[in-house]
Amino acid sequence: MPFQPRVAILVPTPDYYEKWQPAFARKAAALTAVGLIVEQRVWTDPGDLSGYDLILPLFAWGYQRDVAVWYALLDRLESEALPVVNPVPVLRWNSDKAYLAELGAKGVAVVPTIEVAALDDAVLAAARAELDAEEVVIKPAISGGADGTHRIAAGAAVPADALGQRRLVQPLMPGILTEGEFSLFFFDGKFSHAIVKRPASGDFRVQEQFGGRESDWDASAEAQALAAAALAAAPAPPVYARVDMVGDATGKLHIMELELIEPSLFLHHAPDKGAAFGRAIYAAI
Repeated sequence: MPFQPRVAILVPTPDYYEKWQPAFARKAAALTAVGLIVEQRVWTDPGDLSGYDLILPLFAWGYQRDVAVWYALLDRLESEALPVVNPVPVLRWNSDKAYLAELGAKGVAVVPTIEVAALDDAVLAAARAELDAEEVVIKPAISGGADGTHRIAAGAAVPADALGQRRLVQPLMPGILTEGEFSLFFFDGKFSHAIVKRPASGDFRVQEQFGGRESDWDASAEAQALAAAALAAAPAPPVYARVDMVGDATGKLHIMELELIEPSLFLHHAPDKGAAFGRAIYAAI
């Protein structure tokens, strides 16, 4: 009988609010199709992981709500030298959106971002002036699923949950409302597919739980080159990656964020339905 590697996929706690099972089924199908045995382990308390040939944090959803536990898990995976994809240095680097400043310093076009240690109305006004943007978006530096993300109109005050907190301040990018947010997917460094995610009418968030919807997108050479440049800045080449980008008022694309930890991969939009993803994971073992 051929060798069948065992893979542990880290999943949310049973009470997690987002629907993750359909996406898990698609990823698991792509992995079992290449001969992998897939098992679930809750990321907050995964138990003994030493018997697995690979650990995938693909559904460590909610890590932004328990940051201390998340970083402790990364420390444990590293100290026990467990086989993890993406590698732990990549996971740690991608956990905090401070990496956007690093991308910008390397010449990658990113959404203009100002990091503030403790947000208040005066700091917000100064950030608006520096960004030359009256309408802004604020978000935690460690965030996911649009947790703690707010669109703040001109003259509006800081939301209560953000007062005194470390936050990133960005201009509201016009492209999110007109064209949507673009996501490009790469497996083992090779482009797989792309989608465009559009917010519901009156919203700016593209996530499904807020009424966002997605469709196929024919990624331009410009978009693919921008994504590749952003991924090249990671501490190590990611085995799987999602790159989110959005256009400015002129249509020029800017990196919104890199999703190298627990991205939705929208494999049902891939021409091969995830075959390249499965091969990339198997090759990493």
